[in-house]
Amino acid sequence: MQWKDVAQNWTAFTPRIMTRWPTLEENEILAIDGDQERFLNYLTASKGDDPVGAQMELADWLMGEEPADAVMDPTRDNARINASAQNIPAGEVPSNDDRRFGDDNTPEPPLAKAS
Repeated sequence: MQWKDVAQNWTAFTPRIMTRWPTLEENEILAIDGDQERFLNYLTASKGDDPVGAQMELADWLMGEEPADAVMDPTRDNARINASAQNIPAGEVPSNDDRRFGDDNTPEPPLAKAS
C-alpha cells in the first residue's frame, strides 16, 4: 500500500490505524486528515519513540496489503464504479447482452390487470 492511498481514504483507514496503534486517539487521527508528517509527529509524541522508529513502524505497516475493510468502505464506491468503466469497450452497453444472467429462456411474468 502507498501513503497516497491511505491519505485519499483517510476515514476508511482510521479503524485500521486504531487497530495497529491502539493507544492513539481517534479524534486526533481524524484531525490529521492524511498528512503523513503530522501523523508521524503524532505517532512519535504519543509513543515517546524517536522519529526514525516511528518512520520504520509506519513503513512496516505500509508494506502490508490494503485491508479489505478499507477497500470495501462505502465512501470509495463511486471511485470503484467509475474505475470499472475502463473495462467496458467503447460503444458497448453492458445491459444489452444479458445471456450471462441465465434468464433468457424464462418466460416474462404475465401483466397484472388494472383494477
